[in-house]
Order: sequence, then C-alpha cells, then structure tokens
Amino acid sequence: MKLNELKATEGARSTKKRIGRGLGSGNGKTSGKGQKGQNSRSGGGVAIGFEGGQTPFFKRMPKRGFTNYTRKEYAIVNVEDLNKFEDGVTVDFAAVKAAGLVKKELDGLKVLGNGKLEKKLTVKAAKFSASAKKAIEEAGGTAEVL
Repeated sequence: MKLNELKATEGARSTKKRIGRGLGSGNGKTSGKGQKGQNSRSGGGVAIGFEGGQTPFFKRMPKRGFTNYTRKEYAIVNVEDLNKFEDGVTVDFAAVKAAGLVKKELDGLKVLGNGKLEKKLTVKAAKFSASAKKAIEEAGGTAEVL
C-alpha cells in the first residue's frame, strides 16, 4: 500500500452543507434557521455561560485567593549542578543555559544549596539561598549578586 492509495473509511468524510442555494436544495430561503428569532439573525445566539437569565454557574461559585501580579519567578539551579563546570570558571546565566541546566531566564537565576560543591567557582546570579552562598564560599569560590 502506498500513500497515494489510501482512502478514507466509509462515513468518515461528508460533504459540506451548502446553505442558501435556492429552494430546491432543501436549505434555501432561511438557510435552515427557521423564521425570525434570535438564532436566525447574524451574530445571534446566547453568550457562552448564559443560563437564560439565571445567575450563571461561574458567578455562583465562591471566589478564593488572588494572583500576585508582581511576583518574581526565578530559573532555579542547585549547587550540586554547578559541578559540571571547570575549576575557576565564572558561572552566569548564559553559561548555565549553555550547559542545559535551565531553559528560560524568567526574572533571573537563583542558586539553591542542595548538594555539595567540589569546584572553586565565581557564580553570578540574581539571588542565592543562604546555604548556597555558604557552600560556594566553603568551596573557595565567590557568590556575586547581580
């Protein structure tokens, strides 16, 4: 069997309903929409969620919490992941991204203190956890806040 020999299964495809093409078509004149009324008009019909004047479900549901629009979200890297780099290298976001440790920059890079660091590195990031800063300095490196 070849791609050009493939055929759709019987009943899988149907021809488009051609409305407004004369009385003999069976869908002429009012085009299958009946006489007058809301649904016969262009743009007619009710809005999504409209319940005939009854208070809609989404309005009846209790509202909880809020979204903090000033929240900062950081790209996160753990100290143990920095062992990928060579001794004495400067590690910034570009280097971390090139190493495949993060995908998006978001609001900056944050280094967390999970694991053990065995290399002496200069790490430049937007934020450091206290344990990360301690781990970097214990390994003989420096943690620079951007």
